[in-house]
Amino acid sequence: QQHLLAVFRQHNEDYHKQVGKIKSLRSYWKYCTVYNHLEEFIKQRYKVSDIALRELTPAFITDFDLFLRTEKNHCNNTVWSYMRPFRSIIFMAINNGWLQRDPFYAYSITKEETKRGFLSKEEISLLTNGTFKKKSYELIRDLFIFCTFTGLSWADMANLTKENLQISFDDHLWIKTDRQKTGTECNIRLLDVARHVIEKYEGMAEGDNLLPVPCYANCKNGIKVIAKKCGIEKNVTWHMSRHTYATTVCLSNDVPIETLSKMLGHRSIRTTQIYAKITAEKISNDMEKLSRQIEKMESFICQTI
Repeated sequence: QQHLLAVFRQHNEDYHKQVGKIKSLRSYWKYCTVYNHLEEFIKQRYKVSDIALRELTPAFITDFDLFLRTEKNHCNNTVWSYMRPFRSIIFMAINNGWLQRDPFYAYSITKEETKRGFLSKEEISLLTNGTFKKKSYELIRDLFIFCTFTGLSWADMANLTKENLQISFDDHLWIKTDRQKTGTECNIRLLDVARHVIEKYEGMAEGDNLLPVPCYANCKNGIKVIAKKCGIEKNVTWHMSRHTYATTVCLSNDVPIETLSKMLGHRSIRTTQIYAKITAEKISNDMEKLSRQIEKMESFICQTI
């Protein structure tokens, strides 16, 4: 008879062989994380090192859900993201005839809509006007600004090489790369701010890297400290730079969502719409344009009624 963790282990080994070909490293690490959580849960709850697949019940699933929320302090969307790979392992077991009944049949979880924060023009100014005693803070700030004006995630920025920088058909510099998360191609024309950051740190990166990027932990923690020092009250995360590019830099300045979707490397415009926070200033400007365009019609109606 097959056991859950043994099946999970074998799946992860097979999955790892496909990383970089048809599978992403990010997805592989998620499977590994779920495996580790399941291993800990089974030891803690059942006092055994593994559990037979046929012993899995709906209660096992709901108890594991509770374990993730209480013992691991994960929010609903993290639990949702961990249950997906677990569920796929169960489907694989059913398809192979190792499991007769689906223990997930009574379980339901949905992803909650989350507010994606972004920086306003004023907050970008506060960040760029900041001065720091530590050179490392200045570097992290500049890299965050680079992501804010390219829409690249930290990982995609860190992976950039000089080869990714190309002069295109329009005689402008473009970043041409594939997103690490999805493998999707994204082409981004360099704005002056991003080009300035590249020029500022030219020759300082190791090997063929485009920018001297510190490790993710230093960037993630550093930008929080930097934002506070600059007087920004929001809890600034690194991914907020990507949201800011989508919202404050592009959508608020009339870049069509179809164009933005391509630059962000999204497979679907539906994904881009999650980023599409329209600022109050943008709405006001759009209504001002509308007011001017229908001024004659409004004047006629007001005189008539």
